[in-house]
Amino acid sequence: MAQRRLLLMHLRRLALGLAFAALALAQLPAQTEAQAIDLPRIGLIDFYGRRTVPEAKLLAAMGLKVGSFLPPSKEDVEEKLLAVPGIVAAHLEATCCQDDGQVVLYVGVEERGAPHLEYNAAPAGAEAEQLMLPEAIHREYEGFLAAVALAVRSGNTVEDLSAGHSMMTHTGARVHQIRFLALADEHLTEVRKVLRDSADNEQRAIAAYVLGYASNKPAVADDLQWAVRDPDPTVRNNAMRALAAFSILALTQPDSRLKVPATWFIEALNSLDWQDRITAANILVTLTENRNPAIFEQIRDRALPALVEMANWKTLPQALPAFLVLGRMAGLAETDIQTKWSENKRDEVLSKFSAAPAKKSDAKK
Repeated sequence: MAQRRLLLMHLRRLALGLAFAALALAQLPAQTEAQAIDLPRIGLIDFYGRRTVPEAKLLAAMGLKVGSFLPPSKEDVEEKLLAVPGIVAAHLEATCCQDDGQVVLYVGVEERGAPHLEYNAAPAGAEAEQLMLPEAIHREYEGFLAAVALAVRSGNTVEDLSAGHSMMTHTGARVHQIRFLALADEHLTEVRKVLRDSADNEQRAIAAYVLGYASNKPAVADDLQWAVRDPDPTVRNNAMRALAAFSILALTQPDSRLKVPATWFIEALNSLDWQDRITAANILVTLTENRNPAIFEQIRDRALPALVEMANWKTLPQALPAFLVLGRMAGLAETDIQTKWSENKRDEVLSKFSAAPAKKSDAKK
């Protein structure tokens, strides 16, 4: 039991660092070829969403390999992938960093006929354009992001989710999080309204994060479930992170009246967005701790190939959440799952699952 808790704690601590590392690289400015020498090199390339198109064909189309510099324009590479027959959508994501400073490049593709997620329509109209959060919340969130940037640079991204919301050990970030507790309750009606109806992506993203600090968590769980289907990736990620903390509280305090359904996290395993996938997989580690057969059946029906693919990733920390879930689906004891992982015997677990493609998603997100 102690080993299992330690492993789960590692996963929860990992998530925040991954999110901000990915964000930092995603915002690299466009550069000319002459400036490419200043870009980091690619240490690993992992794919997701690939089912029938050969990996070699995708690599050839991108013109990239391990050791190449990170491309100055990810959009240009995505356009090259779209020219490959059978590929209807593509997305690149870089995460930092290996021990030698090289990055991991994730190449996401959607093949014709594969599961496709549709998100909520973006709010629009005059009222939506004017819908903003109180200035106090916006100012506090800006201060929080600045503090988190310092926490990431210092390597202190540990967070405690046991209360149903994040509390970081980094003092500067935690001060802002404590203030969110009061702000969420004081402005609860406004925050919920902004999350659902504001036309501003940034405002909805802030609302999704702050709503996780509401004291009456069962009352706002549906709002966050709605936001998991938001068209903006930052809104989705903030909502899923809030629900991840909710799921831990629901697990440790059954009388909390909190219910976090697995459905939309399972659907998110088929997302073209890498952060959607890794965040969803981390949440499913918590939601499958009790080994609910209904959740396993949903995974088999909707997203098994995606989960197997993630568990096969070369980047071990990101592969671990999917492997844990699949180990449970295979009926292995937690100690056996850990043994297979530590002895690099992933194939013995993954071979138990069919490679049959998942059904095409008809989810309206």
